[in-house]
Amino acid sequence: MNKLSLALAALLFALPAQAERIPLSALSAYLNSFSTATGKFTQVNADGTISTGQVYINRPGRVRFEYDPPTPALVMAGGGQVAVFDPKSNQPPEQYPLSRTPLNLILERNVDLSRARMVVGHSSDGKTTRVVAQDPEHPDYGSITLVFTAAPVELRQWVIDDGSGATTVILGDLKTGMRLPASLFSIVQETRKRTGSD
Repeated sequence: MNKLSLALAALLFALPAQAERIPLSALSAYLNSFSTATGKFTQVNADGTISTGQVYINRPGRVRFEYDPPTPALVMAGGGQVAVFDPKSNQPPEQYPLSRTPLNLILERNVDLSRARMVVGHSSDGKTTRVVAQDPEHPDYGSITLVFTAAPVELRQWVIDDGSGATTVILGDLKTGMRLPASLFSIVQETRKRTGSD
């Protein structure tokens, strides 16, 4: 009887860590609770270098990463494309479809992490909940790991692994619900501004 009691007690003490895992429905509801957000970020690149800057999010499908000096780069998504601006060049930016990046999964109009085969990992360390997601139709596009804290639910960081290395973005406190000008996410306007063309 003592052994059984001890086993039950051990089981009960083990349960809270699992219970602290935030449900996918609550995480989806949080992501869908705002369409605009901005905040500071720190980026750890695959080669170990670190950059900082300001991120602007305007769901669906738009995001802008402005990097602080001495990294005068700019990465933005809009119109279904991601553009990487090289400040050392006046050439048009390198572009590729947003749909081919894991970041697209949290920029959708309606985020549903419970979609079949979308989430391939969902765990808690007692302090944070980690969700690993990928495009169920195209897992070869890579994965995004989202890290959330609870009470209230907040997105704290994401890690994008596109097969060539992982890039970690650590977020400061996100402010949500503001109006963001469309020009922030216009690849065409940004290209014109940088090249001086009309």
